[in-house]
Amino acid sequence: MDLKAKIKSLSEDFFEDIRKIRHHIHANPELSFKEFETSKFVKETLEGFGYEEIKSVANTGLTAILKGKNPDKKVIALRADMDALPILEANNTSYKSKNEGVMHACGHDVHTACMLGAAKILREVKDELEGTIKFIFQPGEEKLPGGASIMIKEGVLQNPAPNKIVGQHVMPLIPTGKVGFRKGMYMASADEIYITVKGKGGHGAMPDLCVDPVLIASHIIVALQQIVSRVASPKIPSVLTFGKVIANGATNIIPNEVKIDATFRTFNEEWRYKAHEKMVKMAEGIAEAMGGSCDFDIHVGYPYLENHPELTESSKNAAIDYLGEENVVELDLWTGAEDFAFYSHQVDACFYRLGTRNEEKGITSLVHTPTFDIDEEALKIGAGLMSWIAINNLNA
Repeated sequence: MDLKAKIKSLSEDFFEDIRKIRHHIHANPELSFKEFETSKFVKETLEGFGYEEIKSVANTGLTAILKGKNPDKKVIALRADMDALPILEANNTSYKSKNEGVMHACGHDVHTACMLGAAKILREVKDELEGTIKFIFQPGEEKLPGGASIMIKEGVLQNPAPNKIVGQHVMPLIPTGKVGFRKGMYMASADEIYITVKGKGGHGAMPDLCVDPVLIASHIIVALQQIVSRVASPKIPSVLTFGKVIANGATNIIPNEVKIDATFRTFNEEWRYKAHEKMVKMAEGIAEAMGGSCDFDIHVGYPYLENHPELTESSKNAAIDYLGEENVVELDLWTGAEDFAFYSHQVDACFYRLGTRNEEKGITSLVHTPTFDIDEEALKIGAGLMSWIAINNLNA
């Protein structure tokens, strides 16, 4: 039996184990940076597979090492995130969340289960591997500053230092059986913006005695859109969205201040920070010109995600070899954000998508929704393909 056939056979053999792992993690979700029981479960599972080099990183994060032949020849890292979201699950399954108000609505239970499956599969064939595999089980992808940034600061990309890293993420827009890749820039940076517009409140019938922060805020919201439509290069996709505006007055009350929350996303780090400066200057200038003031607070989030061309091409070719060309699709730009992007700015990276949609089974809900679920046939592909990509990159 050749190595590819062996990987496919092992992914079938271990399917029920992988599914049980996924069910356990899904039923016991934990929020970002609080993945204590999940981390313990992952560690115990790895130990059960025979792993000994397991280390704690970033409090609830873990790494595990698998050495093949010539372990110093090459090192590749595989990454899975473990945290859940503050969402009340609406599904009615045997593995429904037991922690009310917390749910694996972004598929991190799938990512962790698939990588544990890959860890089990790869250990079975370790004598046929050239180099070392570093498994990174990461906390806090859903919350700033992002578990990836903390793990990097704590040395996750050292000792041993991978020269490549691969991550996998569920995609409910792609049918089960298919996967997606994109070379170059793929996902956007994401910054949170919090603006407080200050004026002078008073009676709505006497605006001349007030400094109306609602009017000022309106001008700021409209004007800031020019940053995207007239200042940004048309060659750089950018999004500025205002999702929350609170002016706590009434029909006849002008409030003292207005709160505005927004997100800014783009695909170029130089432009990103230039846009920050321009937004602050424009908002403060408008507020001052209209007799008020504003506090402009930017919470810098994840950078844009860059898929290394050569690594992504080799990983895509491995997927074609494993699944067939008809089951590998080209991804479009995605304005969602991912803290895997931090790794992509440190080491050659490939972040690809695992199809989980099955319309016949009614599995169509998007991530971050109370009814999100997956077609679990995807678990076989997720574990097997991740293993095959790792093997191909090590043995090339």
